[in-house]
Amino acid sequence: MTVTATSVDESDQLEPKAAPGSRLARLIRLVPAAVAALSGVLLYVSFPPRTLWWLALPAFACFGWVLRGRSWKAGLGLGYLFGLGFLLPLLVWTGVEVGPGPWIALVAVEAIFVALVGAGITAISKLPAWPLWAAALWIAGEAVRARVPFHGFPWGKIAFGQADGVFLPLAAVGGTPVLGFAVVLCGFGLYEVVRLALESRRTRVVRRSAATVALLSVAVPVVGALAARGLVSDKAEDGTTTVAVIQGNVPRAGLEFNAQRRAVLDYHVKETLRLAAKVKAGKVAKPDVVLWPENSSDVDPFADAQAYTDIDEAAKAIGAPISVGGVVERDGKLYNEQILWDPVKGPTDTYDKRQIQPFGEYLPMRSLLGAINKNWTTMVRQDFSRGTKPGVFTMNGAKIGLVTCYEAAFDWAVRSEVTDGAQLISVPSNNATFDRSEMTYQQLAMSRVRAVEHSRTVTVPVTSGVSAIIMPDGKITQKTGMFVADSLVQKVPLRSSETPATKLGILPEMALVLIGAGGLGWAVAAGVRGRRAGGV
Repeated sequence: MTVTATSVDESDQLEPKAAPGSRLARLIRLVPAAVAALSGVLLYVSFPPRTLWWLALPAFACFGWVLRGRSWKAGLGLGYLFGLGFLLPLLVWTGVEVGPGPWIALVAVEAIFVALVGAGITAISKLPAWPLWAAALWIAGEAVRARVPFHGFPWGKIAFGQADGVFLPLAAVGGTPVLGFAVVLCGFGLYEVVRLALESRRTRVVRRSAATVALLSVAVPVVGALAARGLVSDKAEDGTTTVAVIQGNVPRAGLEFNAQRRAVLDYHVKETLRLAAKVKAGKVAKPDVVLWPENSSDVDPFADAQAYTDIDEAAKAIGAPISVGGVVERDGKLYNEQILWDPVKGPTDTYDKRQIQPFGEYLPMRSLLGAINKNWTTMVRQDFSRGTKPGVFTMNGAKIGLVTCYEAAFDWAVRSEVTDGAQLISVPSNNATFDRSEMTYQQLAMSRVRAVEHSRTVTVPVTSGVSAIIMPDGKITQKTGMFVADSLVQKVPLRSSETPATKLGILPEMALVLIGAGGLGWAVAAGVRGRRAGGV
């Protein structure tokens, strides 16, 4: 078995020779497909709850190896396999209660975006400094996936796998797009360094400009991340507030818990009363702010007198305002709502969830899906309506920005709370539907990235866990277990300064999209000129 090299203008994959038509030749042809799928799996393994963030680098290095120099059709297929390898295990929690059908359908659609990026990278890979163009094109793919279809699904952004990594401070520079770009660039650059080293060893010729660009592709993201550490701080700018995060737990896991919404409310009331007793006994500090999770009161307190009385009792007992997660019907419309409950005045303000979850809180194409499977329409009997305004509650002088569960995955939803004055972010969530899957850890990692991105303390009150308190530097200071009743109390810093990421908003993402599109346009134009010059 020998190793051959091809020109830089064609596929430069280092593949063994074999007689055409032999079994070995057929196996060799399968190597790129296998590597693409396994690279996707490697990328998945880099995500929480594991702390193997660095595996994203070899994942993209291998992905670059299988794509560079191939045709766009090959890139399409290899990209799809990479997407399946990554997203199938990452999103398996979406089928915990509804079965494998919706899970597989979601992954099949989301992997199309990865396939298109793969096709684009094959063209870009023939350009000078191709890792730069390829990494930007990946972020362009993420930008599209975060917006379509059905208002987007950004779960699986590369940035969300980097909560424990050295690149995390870059979130404060340009948000999730810049953080993700740095990781992907470093991965592609790593492959290019290895490729050029092998080439120079074989040919005894060093292409200095290409080698310099490759080394910079690895070095610049790392150096940039180290330099950005100065933007990360957990110092108080506007004093402190003592927060209490309440996790009341649920009667049992699964979708059926909604049928027991009275019990869920009772659990959160009881846990708040238990905390009030601890405060009275001097065992814990008295909180200034109490935060309940999403769906902590699926009984509408505006329509149910007993629910109103129970929540009011809890607020009076703890002697602090509570942000209550409720399901509220108003003017014939259903809202996933956070309610600011004052211990003296009762309910005084509300925030309606704006980024509602397709197939969970509303059902697109309801009639079509009902024709396919009536059980799917019964899962979401009535669609939720969208809120229209940011939600920042003033609670005992602290401005708390509300980002309800699924919204934490969307850049704009979190940023809007900070630009509206939030000094602290709360991400009330309900993960009981997804049992003990990795979903809660993936979402917790998102909140850690958001803490650094906007330099804010982030609290994560969850019905059944994992609830947590996250400092502005992304570190978790307290967290609960899963499916236990518990409360967390801590004095946390309030901050009002804005990071570059907060100030710039969508601009870094737009710039990277334009860079990726520009590289793709250059590659296509160069290909057309090459075919004309060759008389094709």
